[in-house]
Amino acid sequence: MAEVEFREAVRDALDEELARDERVVFFGEDVAAAGGVFVVTPGLLEKYGPRRVFDTPISELALAGAAFGSAVSGIRPVIEIMFADFLPLAMDSLLNQATKYWYISKEQASVPLVVRSSCGAGGRFGAIHSQMPVSWLLGAPGLKIVCPATAGDAKGLLKAAIRDDNPVVFLEHKRLYSIKGEVNGEPVPIGKAAVVREGGDLTIVSAMKGVHDALEAADKLSEQGIEATVIDLRSLRPLDADAVVSSLETTNRLLVVEEGPATGGWAGEVLARVTEQALGSIDAAWRLATSDLPIPYSPQLEDAFLPGSDAIVRSVLERLRPAS
Repeated sequence: MAEVEFREAVRDALDEELARDERVVFFGEDVAAAGGVFVVTPGLLEKYGPRRVFDTPISELALAGAAFGSAVSGIRPVIEIMFADFLPLAMDSLLNQATKYWYISKEQASVPLVVRSSCGAGGRFGAIHSQMPVSWLLGAPGLKIVCPATAGDAKGLLKAAIRDDNPVVFLEHKRLYSIKGEVNGEPVPIGKAAVVREGGDLTIVSAMKGVHDALEAADKLSEQGIEATVIDLRSLRPLDADAVVSSLETTNRLLVVEEGPATGGWAGEVLARVTEQALGSIDAAWRLATSDLPIPYSPQLEDAFLPGSDAIVRSVLERLRPAS
């Protein structure tokens, strides 16, 4: 399999789904003529024309409303909200309408829409363009939250999201757009985690950029005699708690690494779900997240703010090898 960039994998998924199903349309701010602010979608306008790939005014509420209306009318829209920080502007159409329409229509009408959005810190975008929106969305029944960490999953999960009959928020971490990986192009089931490293002493669970930090930390911990399993959740709703519980049967120790505030974050949900299912299998369980503060713009402060690989290593050593 050829290696491609994460951004190219996203574009290829869109390209192939537009070609496969004429009901798929793609629209958003600067996604057509400009090819996206992160250069993810060039060439789609020229290939499919302005009826299926088009730019919109700068109005996230209008985007979400158009996506909902077209989805319940038989279209399968994919929209891009440039920065996930502005998802609150789309909340009414997304959370009050799209996620509940299947229920209030007595299961007569599905809402097959996908909201793509870039998220995450580390790129010096400041407090209003670097946030993680997961905690804002996690409690919404009917919504799926997908968060790939690799190029292969970016393509496979996006294809699955476009084919899904439920509303899906598809989160793309800005720091991952340039990473490369093998891509086979097959849809990846939503709601199935991936074990990306095996170890017997500790299970580290994360998503998106955090998976790469966890893998780097696991290599450093291995040099100190601690072998860690690393699990990439791949989606946060639905959440594959069974994969984590299965790993704990071997390791008995769990660290959940979340880029996002600890208060109300998805790491706490993972810990709660796993505790409910496997309390007797856990010797230690904790989370590492960001502080409940705005994301700094200063490079030094932003780096210190994020739960990177060195912070993961420190956290593990403090828990497993406390100072005497």
